Amino acid sequence: MAINLEEDCVMVKLDHDILCHCKKFECGNSDLDEFFNQDAIQYDKELLGKTYCWILRNDPETILSEFTISNDSIKTHGMPGHVRNRIQRAVANPKRGRTYPAVLIGRLAVNKLYRATDDHIGTQVMEFIKKWFRSVDNKTGCRFIVVDAVNDVATIGYYKRNGFKFIYEEESAEKEFFNISDSALRTRMMYFDLKS
Repeated sequence: MAINLEEDCVMVKLDHDILCHCKKFECGNSDLDEFFNQDAIQYDKELLGKTYCWILRNDPETILSEFTISNDSIKTHGMPGHVRNRIQRAVANPKRGRTYPAVLIGRLAVNKLYRATDDHIGTQVMEFIKKWFRSVDNKTGCRFIVVDAVNDVATIGYYKRNGFKFIYEEESAEKEFFNISDSALRTRMMYFDLKS
């Protein structure tokens, strides 16, 4: 049976009750599993990020997906002109500035038991996040969604399929901007324009 995220699940803010009453969340990535099962509550207490989870209605002990968001921005000051112009091009001329409000997806994962299905749970979660921040009920203004995506084929591919673009098209430009001398970037900065 296909899962429709908004019909077959309920979204709630992660708290101690959820952690106690639900089965341990496992996405298959040990860093993400540790964050969602041990660190997310402390992030919330420190006001560093809020974690939300989708719980199956017909199996209320199963967390289908989790994501953590926080406030951020795209700062164009100091960016090379062609990078700044690509980001600013879609913004009305009188409203162009040095900083644009954004929401940061700090973590996002799907329960490993549901990742290999045709339901595209990860894409449904991303579509919900986009819709959520475009909603008139949204309590904050943000133009962009940003993510510091793990620099591997699967993760980058996921964000590209969901309409995200690299802030710096070339890794070398991103390394130069952030003054990173390592041979490879562990993550890549990507963005989605909520008005696109």
